[in-house]
Amino acid sequence: MIGPNTLPLFVAIPLAGAFICPLLGKRVKSAVDAVGIMAVLGVFALSIFAVITLEGRDYSPISVTAGGWPAPYGIQMVLDGLTAFMLVTVNFVALLVAIYSLSYMDRYTSRWKYFTLFLLMLAGMNGVLITGDIFNLFVFLEIASIASYALVAFGTEKHELEAAFRYAVMGSIGSLLILMGITLIYSRASTLNMAHIAQRLQVFGMGRTGLAALVLFVAGFGLKSALVPFHAWLPDAHPSAPAPISAMLSGVLIKSLGVYALARLVFNVLGITPHISSALMALGALSMVVGAILAMNQWDLKRLLAYSSISQIGYIVLGLGVGTPLGILGGLFHLFNHSVFKSLLFLDSGSIEYSVGSRDLREMGGLGKRMRVTSWTTLSASMSISGVPPFAGFWSKLLIIMACIQEKQWVYAIVAVAISIVTLAYFLKVTRFAFLGTVRDTLRGVIEVPAFMRIAMVGLAMVCILGGLLLIPGIREAFLGGAANALSAGVIIPGEMGR
Repeated sequence: MIGPNTLPLFVAIPLAGAFICPLLGKRVKSAVDAVGIMAVLGVFALSIFAVITLEGRDYSPISVTAGGWPAPYGIQMVLDGLTAFMLVTVNFVALLVAIYSLSYMDRYTSRWKYFTLFLLMLAGMNGVLITGDIFNLFVFLEIASIASYALVAFGTEKHELEAAFRYAVMGSIGSLLILMGITLIYSRASTLNMAHIAQRLQVFGMGRTGLAALVLFVAGFGLKSALVPFHAWLPDAHPSAPAPISAMLSGVLIKSLGVYALARLVFNVLGITPHISSALMALGALSMVVGAILAMNQWDLKRLLAYSSISQIGYIVLGLGVGTPLGILGGLFHLFNHSVFKSLLFLDSGSIEYSVGSRDLREMGGLGKRMRVTSWTTLSASMSISGVPPFAGFWSKLLIIMACIQEKQWVYAIVAVAISIVTLAYFLKVTRFAFLGTVRDTLRGVIEVPAFMRIAMVGLAMVCILGGLLLIPGIREAFLGGAANALSAGVIIPGEMGR
């Protein structure tokens, strides 16, 4: 079980793996794969134990301070329901992506460099999730971000280097905005510990300094999560990266570095108000619409998926922005579902490019006859992301729409339904041009991808199909309920905010 002494292992294990990979990479190349898989498997197992441990403690948080220094002076790590939920989501996707990489990365050299950067990125994401200190959240965010910049450029082609440079510039601007926000919060609360910041702000109020920090956080984390209008970097970065990294970036990185961090600060530190709620819902709806419209016009499969990520992030932010227990539950459930089906779609696109050598839908056709596993898993993910029952995405979108209706937010409910129809339309386009029809003469030699890639895709596809079972009472309380309660419990009544 998870205790204070084992909590730092979520960062220490992938960091140790990242240290070992270069030592073995030049001598025992086959050992690098084993180190990478074992490190990710270890933190995934720990994340499952974290959920079980919290359920046995009635979801009372677990915390540890480094070096024996008490909070707020020492570096604090905290495990609550939301942290455990995010740890399972991030490390589950990371495990299957790592398995997929065993075959996919054969076309690249320096596998030890890939797994070193991959594990550094995972350590940074896990650090963001467990830290209870706002400055260390920034430090871990930078570790994950810098590793992701290098991974986007891993192929070292011209377009990959250009996309990585643009991603690094936009990411650095986001980081600067976040750091400025942290500075303002520190000047207001005189502490960096998130729990103590919340207490101080309840006493002294947000004031103009706190409001300015909130604006900077929304802009900074909006850049990290690619919310409209902060999305310009994503359509270039995600298609240029190797498929496993595209899956990690779109599936979990923008959730942990963007959505999670913003939600944690807004709900548990700064406090949610009707004005903040309205702003989040508006940003969410704008992202849904803009992302879906831009995705409709794409023929490059990975660019289509990148714009689709912008749209689906909008659903998550809309659900969280509603601010009710049902809206928060729906937003978090859609966060999990999007991590699964979007990771799967990027892995599927990688499999198509691996076998066909192209991402242009107009150069495909009839692949359903040549790549049956890829065809089936792509269909499963497409139906889930489009909200078709009984796939997992249907249930999370239904909860978000119901939350909007409960709060009489009719316009947002209608937009959510309409964008689901648009999403279905452009994924039917993918199915029509990539998998249906006759096999082109140039594609008659195409065969299915290797076993490790198929195993990862089938694992994610099964979650797309059966993910709705997470709403069954008992399972819901253990996994989703604890996360939703962690955010709901932190909501501050507007009258208590002060000036």
